[in-house]
Amino acid sequence: MTRLPQPSTHGFTLIEAMLAIGIMAVVLVAVNAVFFSALRLRDRTSAAVDRDLPVQQATEVLRRDLRCAMPPGGLMAGDFKVGNVTSANQGIPVAIELYTATGALRADQPWGDVQLVTYALRPPTSTSRSNGGNDLIRSVTRNLLCTATPVVEDQCLQSGLQDIRFACYDGTQWLDSWDTTSGNTNLPLAVRVTLRPINVPPSEAIVLVVPVVSQSRTNQLQPVVTGGGA
Repeated sequence: MTRLPQPSTHGFTLIEAMLAIGIMAVVLVAVNAVFFSALRLRDRTSAAVDRDLPVQQATEVLRRDLRCAMPPGGLMAGDFKVGNVTSANQGIPVAIELYTATGALRADQPWGDVQLVTYALRPPTSTSRSNGGNDLIRSVTRNLLCTATPVVEDQCLQSGLQDIRFACYDGTQWLDSWDTTSGNTNLPLAVRVTLRPINVPPSEAIVLVVPVVSQSRTNQLQPVVTGGGA
């Protein structure tokens, strides 16, 4: 007589199945929380980079212009002015006016690398950027030998600014104004730029300090040694 195989009675109980489902649910919730936290962190990082990128570009252009500032008295270099300045080419108030060797040489343009640059805050021209702040405008004049009204190119470097201030270091103190046509006949030793965006307290303003290589000018005669004495 042949015995038939008995069916297996081994399996999961209801409690074991519910426990496994509960563990899987906890794991899925944890993975979901980590995933969405990573997404939020990515969005915040991307927003911070997009917000700070124009500021970095503006400060880099400012730093380059100040480092390449031309001393006054040259063939194509005029005066260095900071403070209550009226632009010579535009006739409007600006924060700083300087001659700098940052012009790009091009084969299709006869201009050199020395250019006249001014910085000023102006109301935004586009309604899309009308957020209560002003635009930082960099005005560039390339043709310094023009006998007629020169062409001035305006470049918007940064929007949403509340204030911009320049200060010049003379070796002992920071001065809010500098004019090489009067008492300050040389370039300052350094220039401090303070950019303050809107809705930002003064303590959190962006501060940029740029050393300037200056060339001393003097009207003092040097002694000439002839023979065996002065």
